[in-house]
Amino acid sequence: FPSQTVTGNFAKVIHGLNANQLTDQVIQRSKRMILDTLGAGLLGTSTEVCHKVTQYSKIYSSDLSSTIWGHLDFRLPPLYAAFVNGVAVHSMDFDDTWHPATHPSGAVLPAVIALSEAFPQKKKISGLDLLLAFNVGIEVQGRLLHFSREAKNIPKRY
Repeated sequence: FPSQTVTGNFAKVIHGLNANQLTDQVIQRSKRMILDTLGAGLLGTSTEVCHKVTQYSKIYSSDLSSTIWGHLDFRLPPLYAAFVNGVAVHSMDFDDTWHPATHPSGAVLPAVIALSEAFPQKKKISGLDLLLAFNVGIEVQGRLLHFSREAKNIPKRY
């Protein structure tokens, strides 16, 4: 029997990641992925589906709030801001893709940005911390995709 479960090993690897492990190449690629995702998200704010989820989400409020991209005067609790911004990114389907099919940045970046905005002013995170969080999210998604039997069948189904 292995001494540790797959989940425990997975958590240990993810928990052990730090900004010192981000190579120059990873940082440059991450910045390009982030810029691409922000562009797709800003374009997506004009779509009908994004307007619908924005209207739906207006019923939620909280002491913590995060920006809705393209709307300087409208903020939502981080969970809903991440949802609305994620819908905006995916609504145009121009965001980055892996094979088998997944859109890593569109799921990760809206959550990372929404959470980073919710930190108290005294505890704001640095740009490097944001890049680390982004890369941890991408790593988690990539490992989950790798472990997924369903994902392995996608090329056969399409």
